[in-house]
Amino acid sequence: MPYPGFRHIGLKLLSIVLASLIWLLVSGEQIVERALRIPLEFTNLPAELELVGDTPDLVDVRVRGSSGALSRVAAGELIAVLDLRGARPGRRLFNLTGSDVRAPFGIEVVQIAPSNVSMVFEPSAMKVVPVVPELDGEPLDGFVVGTVSADPSTVEVIGPASAMMRLTEAITEPVTITEAGSTIVESVNMGVADPSIRLVSPGSARVTITIGPAPAEWAITGIGVNAKTGAVQITPSTVTVFVRGPRELRSSRAEDYEATIDTEGLQAGTFQLPVHITPPARVGVVSVEPPIVRVQVR
Repeated sequence: MPYPGFRHIGLKLLSIVLASLIWLLVSGEQIVERALRIPLEFTNLPAELELVGDTPDLVDVRVRGSSGALSRVAAGELIAVLDLRGARPGRRLFNLTGSDVRAPFGIEVVQIAPSNVSMVFEPSAMKVVPVVPELDGEPLDGFVVGTVSADPSTVEVIGPASAMMRLTEAITEPVTITEAGSTIVESVNMGVADPSIRLVSPGSARVTITIGPAPAEWAITGIGVNAKTGAVQITPSTVTVFVRGPRELRSSRAEDYEATIDTEGLQAGTFQLPVHITPPARVGVVSVEPPIVRVQVR
């Protein structure tokens, strides 16, 4: 029976040889230090808190190791990770040490700057806000934008409590209406302008934009002015009315409009009274010329 110390003697000898080779390789390399700028990441942020304000996303470290090992460090192999599990509302200070840096084997972190990080935390808040589509451009000449709607019409958002108090709406990607002459329906992404606020369920909205012919403007002349009560003399006896409405109603006549003055309760005498116009349905009055007439009550 072989002596126990000689068991697996081949493997032991191989290990010694490999260790010797590694030592020879490393001993031939100079131990150096190098300054690097590496990413700073955060972990374990409590679900009920929001990180607000500017925070550093890079830190400077000084590392030590063999020149060969340092020359082989690839981007992303050195990362500083700050644990936020103890965060509370308000301004907090967290220490950063070499142990917070994930480094490859054989590389030692000897210094990190800044050595502490100041951050502000706020309680999370949720809110339901309307979705307001954003439009880009102008429709064809002679056409105007009518109703604009989004489906869904509201969305739930989450973020820092102070930012949520200021938020009034969610927006969409711009929908182009340049040179449009008919209704547009388009699905676009939703979001909010404040980068500290996010959608609870990110998604898109179906936006419908009604575009139709612009209302026309025209003038109706020779509309007779009448008094509601009493015997009166009106000067001038007719007025011109400038109106706005659908283009198909431009053929309306003076007889389709009613121009009146209110003389109720007036004694005999001369007065300057405003003219009231009652237009046809779907027609709006822009102005009256003259807006006031001379009225003599007998």
